[in-house]
Amino acid sequence: MLAYIVRRLALLPAMWLAVTLMIFLMLEPLGPYQKLALFLDNNPEMAVPANKLSEEQLQRVFDKHGLNDPFYVQYGKWLSEVLRFNFGWSTTAQAPVMEALISRLPATIELTMLSIGPLIFLAIWMGVKSAVHQNRWIDHATRFIAITGFSLPSFVFAIFVLVIFYGWLDWFPPGRLSLWADQVVFSDSFTRFTGMNLVDTLLNGRFDIFVDAIRHLVLPVISLSYLSWAALLRVTRSSMLETLKQDYITTARAKGLTETSVIHKHARRNALIPVLTLSGFVIVGLLTGVFIIETIFNYRGVGFWAVDAALSFDVPAVIGITLFTATLIVLANLIVDIFYTVVDPRVRYD
Repeated sequence: MLAYIVRRLALLPAMWLAVTLMIFLMLEPLGPYQKLALFLDNNPEMAVPANKLSEEQLQRVFDKHGLNDPFYVQYGKWLSEVLRFNFGWSTTAQAPVMEALISRLPATIELTMLSIGPLIFLAIWMGVKSAVHQNRWIDHATRFIAITGFSLPSFVFAIFVLVIFYGWLDWFPPGRLSLWADQVVFSDSFTRFTGMNLVDTLLNGRFDIFVDAIRHLVLPVISLSYLSWAALLRVTRSSMLETLKQDYITTARAKGLTETSVIHKHARRNALIPVLTLSGFVIVGLLTGVFIIETIFNYRGVGFWAVDAALSFDVPAVIGITLFTATLIVLANLIVDIFYTVVDPRVRYD
């Protein structure tokens, strides 16, 4: 297993380089001035619009950053900037891309972490329960909820719950915090340790703001996780039903093992292999779905900024977010492969 992990880790740089090359190829249709923002970590050269610069001034700026060089030279220079964590200047954030990404990342981490944990564990637990109690009321109810969630687009479900629980009932408002709480959090009396509201409010002893942050997170978390939860539940149920029909399960029962031991020690572990495979795609789905959910709920994280950057044609911001997301996807796939051996010791990598 250790040798497999080392080989996979050795492949990560090559995979990441392939991603950067594909992204840079897509930038070829852009003009030199649009590419210029990819090389800047501040805004002095962008202060004057391109149409206000003389040909000599433009040429001097382009030569400085190698924008008139061959493709492979441009790619090498851009990659060297990326490796120094310089992703360029974002016009929507009015800051370097890396700085803007770091400032917005805690909000998105808070949202996705609250979604991933309950999503995976609740889907596995309910999928197992549904399979064990096949064709009983709990199975019918679970399948109805899963099919409903699997059939709805994420933005439809998000708008639906927003209209009901905020528009009609006024229980769970959009945004990250209420106005009064936001003023406290960004005042001198409040210390920002992590940028995550739930953690920082507890560390500052502001339980009233903690409750307010929870109220604002309920609908985004449900909307982000519900559709993925439905898909994962269906796969868990199908895999568990197939496992329960295997001969070794019949043998375990014939040996006098308790039903709890048969279900949790033998059947569930073997049924989790396809579930783990899907979990990797679910995590990827959360990373892409967060763009839609954050926009609908006015949740100012990386996803909200990504949509704003795309609509404003903020190329450096879009490229920086794309590279960040691609890196997370590669790492998520590696983690899923490693967990195969944890769930099923029979799985070995030569």
